[in-house]
Amino acid sequence: MGLFDIFKKKEQSFSTDNENKNEALLSDFRFYYLYGFTNNPNQSSADTAKFNQLHQLVVGPIGGVTITNSYHPYFIVNPKGLTVWAAAYLKLFMNDKKDEVFKNIIENNAVYAVDTSTVFTNMNVWPDTRLTYDDNPIFGRYVPFIIPFLVVNTDKQLNWDKEINVGIAAKGDASEYVEQVTNAISFFMPEPAFIVGFDEFNETNPSELIDKFIACKPMFGVQ
Repeated sequence: MGLFDIFKKKEQSFSTDNENKNEALLSDFRFYYLYGFTNNPNQSSADTAKFNQLHQLVVGPIGGVTITNSYHPYFIVNPKGLTVWAAAYLKLFMNDKKDEVFKNIIENNAVYAVDTSTVFTNMNVWPDTRLTYDDNPIFGRYVPFIIPFLVVNTDKQLNWDKEINVGIAAKGDASEYVEQVTNAISFFMPEPAFIVGFDEFNETNPSELIDKFIACKPMFGVQ
């Protein structure tokens, strides 16, 4: 059984265990991430106010969980198949006031901060090894990282999408907004860290995340 086969079984288990209860299911959330490059990818901060501001800047007025960590992609799934997003959900689910917490998130667009750094302490290289130094030495100098967001599943437009569309319509690009997001992470990821994009993690095809970084290689003069 592969790493992500284990993950899928855990996802199904969460849904089965809770399907007859009132609390939110993991399937009621979507797994988003900012991605970029740095020289030190695994960082944390206890400044929940700054993370809340980052959530508003990137996600907008939509409830969810601001995960107070950044990770190299090979740290976001542990050997048991647990993802950083599922770990954040479980931390809330184990809270004595989970019903109130989930209600606030879904009905009142509340944002809660969760630290997952104690769960993801070791590198766990995926079957897709393209981010390793052996496969792509450039990622030894420009090290990939993500900042994960657990967001309520909704039809509302994310602020990232809105700002990108506005920037492209007005100036042909959204570089000013992306730079604003880079500045917003500097409280725990200072230079040389910079943001490249924002996307949704596809648990049925995790390699799409790695594709994002591979597509950036021409930025560094590498094909």
